[in-house]
Amino acid sequence: MFPVIRDETRLSLRELTVDDVDAVLAIYGSPKATEHLSFTPCSRDEVSGIVERSVTSATSTPRQEYALAVVERADSQLIGFARLAHDPHQQRAATIGFALRSDTWGVGYGRETVRLLLALAFADLDLHRVWAARAPLNVASEKTLLAAGMAEEGRIRGHVHVRGAWRDSIVYGVLREEWERGEDNRR
Repeated sequence: MFPVIRDETRLSLRELTVDDVDAVLAIYGSPKATEHLSFTPCSRDEVSGIVERSVTSATSTPRQEYALAVVERADSQLIGFARLAHDPHQQRAATIGFALRSDTWGVGYGRETVRLLLALAFADLDLHRVWAARAPLNVASEKTLLAAGMAEEGRIRGHVHVRGAWRDSIVYGVLREEWERGEDNRR
């Protein structure tokens, strides 16, 4: 599926372009925005490589990864990076993740971003299951994933090596039929 364009109330998902490097750097280069992610802040060259790989992978056949810009609909400003990747270990399943610019936190953009990713997964890609993982100390992400309709499924011990230590991850998941029930309740 290319190109991806998905709209929510205040946000849209769209394909990344090479012109997005500086906007993505404002997120992936920020110690605050990457505090709970599985990597440390990135340099401009690293972000440029991430964006270039994302642009290239967007036209792969079959497409295995959707690395997308999260933009405010009002002004088309990029405020986040969202990713959906097919899970090679599960049938019709994917993992999702996202990061938002820290000055946009606390207004529900995380929940909207997850809802956009779930709509992409279930309505557009016809997947059966979507899962996500968060750092145990990232309480805001916990609230976001639950509010978007995902359920906590457990803990993966020693899952990510970051900042010189192994870190656990808390895992969340949602099945297509659960998402559909939630969508029916929002209408």
